[in-house]
Formats: sequence, structure tokens, C-alpha cells
Amino acid sequence: MQQDIKLKGRLRTYLRWPLFLSLLLLVMVVQLFIEDRRAGFIGFCYFAVFFLLALILRYTGHRKLRLDLIHFASTYGEMQMQVMTELSVPFAILSEEGQLLWGNEAFVQVAVNKKAARKNIANVFPEITESRLPADDQETVVHIQAGEQYYRAILKVVSDEAQETTEHLMPMDQLLDTKTLITMFLYDETEVIQAEEKREAENLIVGLLYIDNYDEMLDNIDEVRQSLMTALIDRKINKYMQGIDAISKKIEKDKFLFVFKQSYLQDILNTRFPILEDIRNINIGNNQAGASISIGIGVGNGTFLERYEWARAAIDLALGRGGDQAVVKSGDQEQFFGGKRVQLERNTRVKARVKAHALKELIEGKERVIVMGHSIGDADSFGASIGIYRIAKTLNRKAHIVVDEVNASVKPLKERFYGNEYDDDMLLNGDEAKALMDDSVLLVIVDVNKGDHTECPELIDMVQSVVVIDHHRQAGDAIANAVLFYIEPYASSASEMVAEISQYIGGGLKLRPAEAEAMYSGIMIDTNYFTDKCGVRTFEAMAYLRRNGADAVRIRKLFRESLEEYKIKAATIQDTELYLDQYAIAECPSRGIDSPTVLGAKIANSLLDINKVKASFVLTKYNGKIYISARSIDEVNVQVMMEHFGGGGHINMAGAQVPGLDIDGVKERLKQEIDQMIEEGEV
Repeated sequence: MQQDIKLKGRLRTYLRWPLFLSLLLLVMVVQLFIEDRRAGFIGFCYFAVFFLLALILRYTGHRKLRLDLIHFASTYGEMQMQVMTELSVPFAILSEEGQLLWGNEAFVQVAVNKKAARKNIANVFPEITESRLPADDQETVVHIQAGEQYYRAILKVVSDEAQETTEHLMPMDQLLDTKTLITMFLYDETEVIQAEEKREAENLIVGLLYIDNYDEMLDNIDEVRQSLMTALIDRKINKYMQGIDAISKKIEKDKFLFVFKQSYLQDILNTRFPILEDIRNINIGNNQAGASISIGIGVGNGTFLERYEWARAAIDLALGRGGDQAVVKSGDQEQFFGGKRVQLERNTRVKARVKAHALKELIEGKERVIVMGHSIGDADSFGASIGIYRIAKTLNRKAHIVVDEVNASVKPLKERFYGNEYDDDMLLNGDEAKALMDDSVLLVIVDVNKGDHTECPELIDMVQSVVVIDHHRQAGDAIANAVLFYIEPYASSASEMVAEISQYIGGGLKLRPAEAEAMYSGIMIDTNYFTDKCGVRTFEAMAYLRRNGADAVRIRKLFRESLEEYKIKAATIQDTELYLDQYAIAECPSRGIDSPTVLGAKIANSLLDINKVKASFVLTKYNGKIYISARSIDEVNVQVMMEHFGGGGHINMAGAQVPGLDIDGVKERLKQEIDQMIEEGEV
């Protein structure tokens, strides 16, 4: 077979040079004959000898030369094959579809399952999918893992010219149907990744820890036990910090700054901050409510200063949600832990007085005030808006309330503000409000802290100054550009908060009876007729509104139900499903009802009167969405559940709007959430 191989290219031309020289000599002999026959004859003799020797070399030495070249090529190929086979860097050749055609010994040791790789390399390395195989002449880098080792795979398409130099590395029968080859080198980067993981684990994470209601807690303890209480809290906190190898510093009497290695973060998340429960369980025998703490932690790949800012945002979010919980924030992502217990009311009004003074300065610095609540406004949203309107008018500023659609129960209240006593432009729709927006406007948002849940979300981006006053627990997607953010989860309603603020505005502020009754109605509805979340400050606000002319009898008449709604309510309760015998799930019809969502909320409240029911959920299909009204007494945190549906609220009173699902789909998700909470021990 070797003798049949013919030489090609430049090598063949080089080996034929004696023949080409013979032609040149022949031409020379002919010219010599022309000049001198004797000289030509002599030249011909030398030409004949040269040509004879050339022929002998051609047919004897040329054959040996070819054999030597073939032997050299064969030896070189074997050496190259041996080098590639024994190469310490894993190397393989793939087909265009990703099938393994050949791999050296190092690659086979990494791939292990060579048979599976011959079907497709993705069977061995799932990271190398078909979409990640290189095309044309591009080079692709894929990071893969094999067992405990990590590799950087470099894949490149082999051109037609390069293919000729690589065909001898594998059996020819494997290449007969292959037009495109892909080379793959694996470079071990395990040590680099382990070093990076070690460096990442050594990163410092910043945390802030605040003691909730520190002053009020000590005021409820006699002087002898105050030092004991603070010592027990400090001891619990310091012990917890030692457990995570943290450096902690008490920066104020009720505030701690701590830093710890990121390697402890996952353990902290897995244990779900047991320090929260440890602090709550402190008991010094005074029969008073125990202490609680809030924790904010900033994590991520940002700078240390950025992590500190995230920690500050996280602690603000934890406090805005009522405290007694931990928030871990990384950029715009948050994780929430704790916050299951119903928080006690704060008796001090210092915060309300400070916020009232700040609100007064903001209003006086603008020419116009526009107030809006959440979409499909309820009594609390409307009542709080009326209170802000009166504050603005008292400070001699133009004021307007954005109201597009309200539920049926608010319509009687709304009708009282059309008349000679009030400006014609007091109540505006969203489009009318947009026409008034400029730098001289202060936008006040009440009873909601999520921008996309407001009456007209576009207004938020059209002004520079935004004030948010709300009693719902703050979520991670709250309005971010507010100049004044007053979130008080302890309050029963936004109307209660505005009533408190009104008492510190000054300027001879006096509520009219219709205004006082609107705010009174907001408190009454949000407390379920003064049965939920009513504290001392709630009744003080109600007393203030009664002094300003609120008539409780007239308000009660405004909220009486029709006989048809009462029948629907009874029928819905009768068809209620008791999931796990403790969770009431009902479907409220919406056809023929003016405000089905309000009726759904009433039904949810009524279902809590059933014995052994821990939580109630009423689903209402309205305007292309499924509205959920969730209620509980004290054992289930429905606010956390509704956050998973994109909603929010309070621990025992929350709601959500779910697009894209039908009633059965929402029911199934609701049951999954209940099962998940039971599995995690949340209930």
C-alpha cells in the first residue's frame, strides 16, 4: 500500500529537478552542435552520462526516499497521536451535533461515561446544550462541573483545512459522514473557583438590629427590673452574635450594628432567625408584653458601603411592616422572616406629632395638594383623603381628591361632598388630575404604599414631592421616591392616622360634620365595627371625630345592607369549603352586586365567627381579576400569604388581586400556600 502512495505538491516538484536540468542541458548540447560539431559531441556524451544517472536515481533512490518519507510521516503521526492521547489537558473532538468522536485519556477520565457522551456530550456535561455549541468560526466558553471538579470548556469549529491535519487522530470510519468537527479543551478551574468561594465566604455582611418600643417597654416595668430586662436582652443578642462569629457594637441604647462573614449567612437563613423568638420569650414576671426586635441585613456583590445602605433599607422595611421580624435585602430583592405576632399599639404620639409638623411644612411649600388613595376606594381610603383635604384647606392651599371608582358603600359618603359647601373641582378623576400636575403640586397618597395599586399610578412620576400615609405593612415594592413616608402598622386605619395628624396641624383646624363622619366611617369599617385592631389611640381618634360632629347613628344607617346582598351573603357562607377543617374558602358571586369586593370582605369577616376556623378566604371574580379577601384572628399571618399573590395588608386582614387565573386555579394555589405554611411551621 505504501508503494502506491504518490507524492504531491512541492515535494514532488523538488524531487523532479534532475529531469528539468536534463532538458536544460539538452538545449545547451544542441547549441554546441550548431557552433562546433566536436564540442557538441563532447557535450552530448556528458549529457548522456548525466541523464543515465538521473534515470537510475529516479527509479532506485526515489523509491527509497518515498519509503523514508512514509516512515517519517507514520512515526510523526504516531508520536502526535501519543502526545494528544497522553496530553494532561482533557481534549476531545465532537461532531456537529455534539456527539463525542474521540477523546484523549485525560478527557475519558473526566467524562467517565464515554458511551453516553458518544450519544451526546450533554449527557455527560448538561451545561453544553445544543444552543451553546459553536457555529462558524466562533469560539465558545462554557463552565461545567464534573463531580467535585470545575472546568472551563473551550469549544471551536475546525475548518476544512484543519480537518485534514486532524483526521489521523481517529479512525477514518468515524469521519466519513462528518463535515464539521468541534474541538473541545477542558481547563481545570477548581482551585480558582474554590479560592473565589473562599474569598466570597470571607466577605463581610452588614446588619442592623433594633429593639422595638424600647422606651415604652421600660415604662411598663418598675425601675428595679428595668436594668434586668435590658441586661437579659443584651445577653441574648450578644450570645446570638457570638454564635455567628459576628462583631457587634451597640450604637444607641436600642440599636446594634453588627458584621459577620458571609459563610454564616445560609445557616442564619435556614434557622430563620431564632433570636426573634428568644427575645419574645424573655419574661421577668411583670405580666407585661415581652420585648421584640427587628433585624435588617444587606447582602450582595456590591461594595461594603452599598451593603450597609441595603441593611438600612432592610431595617426600615422591617419596622415599616410592624417590627418583630428580619428582612434580608440584596439589591431590589427581599426575604422576610418572622412578623407572625400581632404587634401592640404604640401609646406615644411623638411620631404622629413629628410627621404632622413635616407634613405641614411640605404643604406650605407648595401651591396645590392632590390626594389619592387606592383603586376602587373604600371608606378608609376616602375618609383619610377627606382629612388631608381639610388640612390643606386650613393651610390655605388648593386641594383636590382623585376619585375614579369607589365601592357601593362609599357612594353615600361621596354624595355629601357635592354641593355649595365644597368646590366643584374638589373631586377629580385621573385625567383631570394629570392636567394639574406640575412642580407646585404635593401628591399625598393614603391607605396604600404600592404605586401600582393607587387610583392613578401615572401621577407618581409626574411630581417631585410625594407623601405616603398608610397603615398597611410595607412591602418591598413600596413607593420609593416619597419625601415623607409615614407607615404605622399599629394603627387601625389610615383615617385614624390622619385624625391624629389633624390635631397637631394647628391653624384653627376644624372638621365639618361630613368630614368627621367620613373619617369615622373609615375607622369603623377597617376595624370591623370596632372589633379588630382597636387600641387606645383608636378610641381617642374616634372621640376627636365625635367632638367634630360625627354622628354614629347616621353612619350606621349608611352602611346597612340590602336584603338581596344579605341573602347572597348567607348563600355564600352555606357553600363554604372548610379546607383541613380550619380554613374557610368561599366564592362570592359578582353578578348583580354593586360592590362585590366589599361584600366579599364582609363574608370573610363573618366566616371567622365559625368555631375552629383559623382563617377565611373569599374569592370574587371582578373586572377580569380574582379578588381575594383574607381574614384571620391570631393564628395565621394572612398578610404574608397575600404577598405571595402580589397583595398585602395586615397580619389578620389582607387581600390581593390575581390576574390570569380562574377561581379554581386561585383555590388550588391558596391550598398550596396553606400546606406550605403548615409544613414550615408557620401555623
